[in-house]
Amino acid sequence: MNKLGDTPAFKSVVLCADDFALSAAVSEAIAQLAKAQRISATSAMVLSPRWVEDAARLKELRGQIDVGLHLDWTSDFAVLQGHGHSLGQIMLRSVWPEALGGLNAQTVEAEIERQLDAFESVWQAQPDHIDGHQHVQQFGAIRQALLKVMARRYAARQPYLRVSRPPAGQADFKGHVMAAWGSQALTREAAIMHIPCAPALLGIYDLFDEGVDYASLMDTWLGQAPEATLLMCHPGLSGQVDVQTGDHAYARVAEWQHLSSEAFAQQLQQHGVRLVRGAGPYH
Repeated sequence: MNKLGDTPAFKSVVLCADDFALSAAVSEAIAQLAKAQRISATSAMVLSPRWVEDAARLKELRGQIDVGLHLDWTSDFAVLQGHGHSLGQIMLRSVWPEALGGLNAQTVEAEIERQLDAFESVWQAQPDHIDGHQHVQQFGAIRQALLKVMARRYAARQPYLRVSRPPAGQADFKGHVMAAWGSQALTREAAIMHIPCAPALLGIYDLFDEGVDYASLMDTWLGQAPEATLLMCHPGLSGQVDVQTGDHAYARVAEWQHLSSEAFAQQLQQHGVRLVRGAGPYH
């Protein structure tokens, strides 16, 4: 922490708002935060019927924030599309042999291509980054298929990948679990293929615990974040609880309220954090 009067030595952090197009409340919150320069990236759920409409809210920000694909195998949208399952099922099926119910590699590749096509047809550009809803981008068969598709599709310039691995010594139980499911393999295999990765991820906490003090968590993350950390968030507008998806609405509102507040701006200044796009630190 900087002492009062010190000139901070700025460190770069990519602050990415997940789940764009999940609902009107989520998309509007992300668009407003992006315009206010309170986030520097967002990840889109292109299986949502809102993607085409909501993408227009980001077009005036093209080139100012990263816009990427939130690869999806576990949302209600994915279930309706026919390939989605619960998180536990996807985690297990991604490592099981196909003969025992594991995912089919060619089917997974085709689904990744389909979601990338859906992103690019609306955004009219390749994604700046690729991550995954509930971290599916690093699970077994999905990870392997994703790297193959990226190498084939983006030979000239690769999007960067999120690795769901907290900085050394900063993982809680949930962070340890996510890191254990493919983070090292993703980093190692992506490096061999010259695909850039964010070095660490912060922002992992229990989204269903209404007793969490998000402002305090953010203060800790900003203070401890190493240079070029990717910090994820999940904001949603207050007063617009999403009854359709019904997901951790309390946490979304708490995040929105803090990220849009003057207190958050003061935290950034206090910890010497500059919000940046990933193109610089990761490529």
